[in-house]
Amino acid sequence: MLSVRSLAGQVLLLQLAVVVLLVAAALAALVVQAQRDTMAGARSRTLAVAQSFAHSPGILAALAGPDPTAVLQPRAEAARKAAGVDAIIVYRLDGITLTHSDPSQIGKHVIGPYAQAAAGQPFTRTFQGSLGLSVTSAVPVTDAHGSVVAIVSCPVRVESVQHRVNRQLPVLFGSAAGALVIAAGGAGLLTRRLRRQTHGLGPIEMTQMYEHHDAVLHAVREGVLIIGSDGRLLLANDEALRLLDLPAAAEQRHVTELGLEADLAQRLASDRPATDEVYLVADRLVAVNKRLAAPHGLASSVVTLRDTTELRALYGRAETARERLKLLYDAGGRIGTTLDVTRTAEELADVAVPRFADIVSVELLDAVLRGQEPSGLSTPMRRTAAVGMKGDDAFYPVGTLVRFSPAHPIAECLVSGRAVRVERLRGSPGWRSQDPERARRILDYGVHSLIAVPLRARGVVLGTVAFWRTSASAAFEEEDVSVGEELAAQAAVCIDNARRYTREHTMAVALQRSLLPRGMPEQTALEVAYRYLPAQAGVGGDWFDVIPLSGTRVALVVGDVVGHGLHAAATMGRLRTAVLNFAALEMPPDELLGRLDELVAQIDAEEGAAEADGGGIIGATCQYAVYDPVSGQVITATAGHPGLAVVHPDGDAGFPPMPICPPLGLGARLPFESAELTVPEGSRLVLYTDGLIEDRDRDLDAGMEALRTALTGPDRTPEATCAAVMEAMLPAQPKDDIALLVARTQRLDPSRVAQWDVPRDPAAVAPLRNACARQLADWDLEAIAFTTELILSELITNAIRYGTEPIAVRLLRDRTLICEVSDGSSTSPRLRRAQATDEGGRGLFLVAQLAQSWGTRYTPTGKVIWAEQSLHDGATAAPEGFIEFLFDEELPPSGS
Repeated sequence: MLSVRSLAGQVLLLQLAVVVLLVAAALAALVVQAQRDTMAGARSRTLAVAQSFAHSPGILAALAGPDPTAVLQPRAEAARKAAGVDAIIVYRLDGITLTHSDPSQIGKHVIGPYAQAAAGQPFTRTFQGSLGLSVTSAVPVTDAHGSVVAIVSCPVRVESVQHRVNRQLPVLFGSAAGALVIAAGGAGLLTRRLRRQTHGLGPIEMTQMYEHHDAVLHAVREGVLIIGSDGRLLLANDEALRLLDLPAAAEQRHVTELGLEADLAQRLASDRPATDEVYLVADRLVAVNKRLAAPHGLASSVVTLRDTTELRALYGRAETARERLKLLYDAGGRIGTTLDVTRTAEELADVAVPRFADIVSVELLDAVLRGQEPSGLSTPMRRTAAVGMKGDDAFYPVGTLVRFSPAHPIAECLVSGRAVRVERLRGSPGWRSQDPERARRILDYGVHSLIAVPLRARGVVLGTVAFWRTSASAAFEEEDVSVGEELAAQAAVCIDNARRYTREHTMAVALQRSLLPRGMPEQTALEVAYRYLPAQAGVGGDWFDVIPLSGTRVALVVGDVVGHGLHAAATMGRLRTAVLNFAALEMPPDELLGRLDELVAQIDAEEGAAEADGGGIIGATCQYAVYDPVSGQVITATAGHPGLAVVHPDGDAGFPPMPICPPLGLGARLPFESAELTVPEGSRLVLYTDGLIEDRDRDLDAGMEALRTALTGPDRTPEATCAAVMEAMLPAQPKDDIALLVARTQRLDPSRVAQWDVPRDPAAVAPLRNACARQLADWDLEAIAFTTELILSELITNAIRYGTEPIAVRLLRDRTLICEVSDGSSTSPRLRRAQATDEGGRGLFLVAQLAQSWGTRYTPTGKVIWAEQSLHDGATAAPEGFIEFLFDEELPPSGS
């Protein structure tokens, strides 16, 4: 700041010099004035003290007395000390001192300039006396007649006066120093502000800067105006004068008086800012920018002007390019939001209309729509999407299979693999020859320009997209071709991804459908209906089954493999097959789930070891229920699956309590538990997967309650029950597979059941055989009586010979005739081929040949060996010569 090179530094030094001089002059004047005032005060004080003592009471009496000194001296000393003067001296007219501050001077003759006082006139003057240079005042003492009888003198030494002045000097100098500091600080603050405003420049530099700014202001190819707050033009450079055609003397005139257009003049006079506002001035387009300068300077506005006449065309082309880039950017986010081929084609058309074309049509090969790989170029294509047609029938409707002629632009682009632009459709004979009547209607519609682009992905042509423009838009230019190709390229990749997903999804659905039941097996115990709905995310691992078992019993199965996709579907197939096999072994529900749990854990371990990422299945859930139509009993077990729902004939629905067991495949190796319940005839058993009751908008408890509400009501068929449940429970967008199985129970008529207890005695076989023959006669089944007797003879004989009590026989007449022999032994018979030398071992072989099917199932008290025989015309009979073969081998008759 003190640098003399800058204007601020020079101003500061000048201010400091002026302040110092002013403070010094003021200090000197104050000192002189103080001395003068002190001397004047001393004269006035000495005169007043002298007059007061001269006129004091008793002074005349004391002067007339014999010893005036004795009376006056004490009084004079007291008055001197009270008045603060150096002495109060009383002289007689003959010059003899009567009182004095120095007692040695009393009685002495003093010669002084007292003639004026002796003449009766008081005076004050400075003279050299016995006390030194003093200021003395002399006052006459007069008697009653006015005669002067004595003189009173009161001196004050000049040295005492100067001492008083010296005591005031520190205050004066301190005040001067304070004033100097304050003045210097103020000068510094002002200089600092000046330095900021001048940026530390010196006078020469500021002069040069002004000259440079003035040169630039008038040489720049942009008009500059400075307009005051009152609307007057303060400054205008040469370019502004030229652009606005202003006179040279335009400054200091109001902008409304400059001959400008009214709207431009009002805009310049207003206090509102402007940004690139274009106004027509003569034959030029002038862009106006206006900013207020008040925050940084005077209350004025700075206006800049640019001639945009030549830039307007360039700006239009740049704006067009920007719109095209924005279109391509938006297309990247709007095309391919789904993995649906048709929807992706529609998104392409939606993006291009109306920002690029007025009408867009998309044609795809049929193989692409089916998710297949296109085998080659084929002009027949199916119109998949069309936007902008507004219901006019001039264009082929969506869904039409169109065969384009070789000369058609769409066929040409399909064969060549390159975009084809037709600037004027009216002059394109190849396009018109496709369908002259339709072409005429399209031209009447206003369509005049076309760009056809092939949809190509991975080197394979999937179809074409056609961009059409009507009379509302200009014809396509060469630059538009690249935009159409870019849109087609983005859409082609998305369409190909959707096509491949469609193919994989179709394969997965086909695999899943092939693994699910094709239909319900024949049985009379249950009336069954079902629903299966795959998730939108892809196929999953839900499955269901209805498995006929021995003794007219039926098993109901519903399961769910965790996850989606081919892996879940394949795992589901493996588990379904395992359940079918385990069910064929007549396993009870809890034991079946235990075996299935071991299988799932084994599959998980094998896949986890085979895959580097350990991506095996996480687990599965399953519910297995067995219904016996003879007793009406249901035995069910569940592994991490939602529980069974039961709807009674009166319409009351509920969820019977079930043992809680973990899902399959967790490796817990815990035993599973089953539950038993007896349901009346006409009850509905409902099995389902969690996709039906669980959703992101409701929790499990709410889903269970909603299902119970949907099931409650009047008696309905299983088919009607499935429809009602799906209508009430189906989410808008299922996130998981849904499997629903509804079975209405039926009872086997007691008249179709016959049962006998058998003592453990071979002699009991013949009577029991006769009783069975009579029962068959009552059932009108004499045609199979002989075969049935042979089967029962073998089974009862084996039970008596190898089994334990209790032994019982039961005949069930259903779709087949079922013969069951039960005993208390858990040993299972085994079919084998007897050697020629063996005396026995042919009993089960005989049963297997005579029965339609046979098997063994275990019960809590033993086992049951059963055999089924068909009741139809083609009833199972012994092969020709089979009985003779048995007796030729001298097989001893069983039970005889």
